[in-house]
Amino acid sequence: MNKKKDIRCTCMCLGFLMLTACNTSFQDAEVTVTERPPLECSNPNYLNSRSPVLPSHFIKLPVGSIRPEGWLRKYLELQREGLTGHLGEISAWLEKDNNAWLTTQGDHGWEEVPYWLKGYGNLAYILDDPEMIAETKTWIEATIRSQRADGSFGPVNMRGDKPELWAQMIMLWCLQSYYEYSGDERVLTLMSNYFKWELSLPDDKFLEDYWENSRGGDNLISVLWLYNRTGESFLLELAEKIHRNTADWTRPSALPNWHNVNVAQCFREPATYYMLTQDSAMLNATYNVFHLIRRTFGQVPGGMFGSDENCRMGYIDPRQGVETCGMVEQMASDELLLQMTGDSFWAENCEDVAFNSYPAATMPDFKALRYITSPNHVISDANNHHPGIDNSGPFLAMNPFSSRCCQHNHAQGWPYYAENLVFATPDGGAAIALYASCRTEMKVADGQNISIHEETNYPFEEQIRLTINTEKQVSFPLYLRIPRWAQQASVRVNGKTVQFASANGKYLCIEREWQNNDKVEINLPMKLSLRTWQTNKNSVSVDYGPLTFSLKIKEDYIKKDSRETAIGDSQWQKGADAANWPTYEIHPASPWNYALILNKADALKDFKVIHKPWPADDFPFTQESVPIEIKATGREIPSWQVDAYGLCHELPDNDVRMGEKQEITLIPMGAARLRISAFPNRYE
Repeated sequence: MNKKKDIRCTCMCLGFLMLTACNTSFQDAEVTVTERPPLECSNPNYLNSRSPVLPSHFIKLPVGSIRPEGWLRKYLELQREGLTGHLGEISAWLEKDNNAWLTTQGDHGWEEVPYWLKGYGNLAYILDDPEMIAETKTWIEATIRSQRADGSFGPVNMRGDKPELWAQMIMLWCLQSYYEYSGDERVLTLMSNYFKWELSLPDDKFLEDYWENSRGGDNLISVLWLYNRTGESFLLELAEKIHRNTADWTRPSALPNWHNVNVAQCFREPATYYMLTQDSAMLNATYNVFHLIRRTFGQVPGGMFGSDENCRMGYIDPRQGVETCGMVEQMASDELLLQMTGDSFWAENCEDVAFNSYPAATMPDFKALRYITSPNHVISDANNHHPGIDNSGPFLAMNPFSSRCCQHNHAQGWPYYAENLVFATPDGGAAIALYASCRTEMKVADGQNISIHEETNYPFEEQIRLTINTEKQVSFPLYLRIPRWAQQASVRVNGKTVQFASANGKYLCIEREWQNNDKVEINLPMKLSLRTWQTNKNSVSVDYGPLTFSLKIKEDYIKKDSRETAIGDSQWQKGADAANWPTYEIHPASPWNYALILNKADALKDFKVIHKPWPADDFPFTQESVPIEIKATGREIPSWQVDAYGLCHELPDNDVRMGEKQEITLIPMGAARLRISAFPNRYE
């Protein structure tokens, strides 16, 4: 028997699910360009799915299998030393005395504890931090103990005669991660008993409240997760019940509501249901909602859309922002959809949000965050900017208590991202789907242990270097995502060039007999490009590979007392020292009202990319540390000023009066906490 062929099975799938092109490029290797890994095989090393649930094209590795390095590890360490790691000491919602997750009579923390724990716990597992793991177990053990005889668990939160289940949906995700880490069978028992209780609830008392009704898809994910592990048939009945009682995210031209976090989080529900029903209309509905919200409110750079808290007709300018909660939920949706569909589209949107929108939503030390962050954001103060933004309060300042939702829910962003860097594939292989330095321990083929060491400063450099470590020779397919923007991408294995057809937006699959210390070098050439946002007055944004660039605005940081600038639903723990957790306003100390001047014959002809040394502290997301800048030409627009609401005024027309030409500097959008990212422009 040909062992290699047996492991890989085949490179062909049916219909739209797969497109391949094969070239033999070097001895004893088969090279394939494919839209996604095949589904015909069953990976013997990792659980994928159980019939009738469709298998996923990518199989998530257990939490802790991937150990980030480089800038991503630095970010995780900043989280540990910042808000994520210390919220349990300062947030009143996480105070243990009389907490709703620690005692049945508790009166606080019902939503905030699981919001924080699903990021905090995963961060603990990834960093292998004993103290954080012990703290995580305190909450997990209390959750397991809280299960009642009828199967319900956790806080009792009644809305009249209807139980509100949103907080339990979040805690289920915490339990799932804990099971991945520990293998504790009590998690499966708790979930099974709980879901039997959910099934017993009449439809008119199930998922009736606003948040749980919108976000029932998160419950559905947990039900299918458990079914794939236990095969209990009642879970399929419950899955159908959840779908029919969840808000309808399949409408062709409208949404159940326009709340930014709901949209970013809930649009994945139809695709999740598709995994059970195999009804392509469900999968198409998820893609439709993604594009529907962006056709009107998403004509902006950074991968998100302009909603503030809720999208409003007429408020579509790039000065409208999105909650930090919305960013991390969009990233989570992208990661889940990448697993389910294998479509590299979701990896690219996840990178867009992760590299360009999310970093600027927090202070560099991760000790404060901003509730609303916008693509065009020129003042970050504690004033009330309503109705310019759809929130009344100090929602633009960097505050450790900006809002109790984002304050706790931010924790999932980077840990979840780190967990989705490398996947197993159904054909016994490995896939590098999101690029960042890391070391991954996993099984391939028929159970062979390998490690993949990835070294790169991506997205700030073009090269990714992989080293395969294995105790003995082993044949398996290695999938490498080739981004849509990476024209002329190249790959070398042990110094030999791999020949392949165009692979932009697809995966290069190299199947060979791998040996210890084999080297793979990936080069993803980055070049300057423009995106034009027609709905927003033909404004433009400047891209360089996966990075979007913003005007470099001098930032003046003003320290404020966090107790005085916190919004009404923020509460400190007794004895917490607010002086250690200040608020910062950020004011512009240089002009920001520039149009980009573009060359008539070649728009970007006069732009110059400047590469700078990599920062010694491995943190590239500040103005001082960015390793890439762009020199461009701008003209100041005197009439473009801060408006009556204290916000950057809407974009001016491109024929407005402008000043003299000046050299301006652009920096990566993720490092610009004040920024202009969607520019008025003029061709000259």
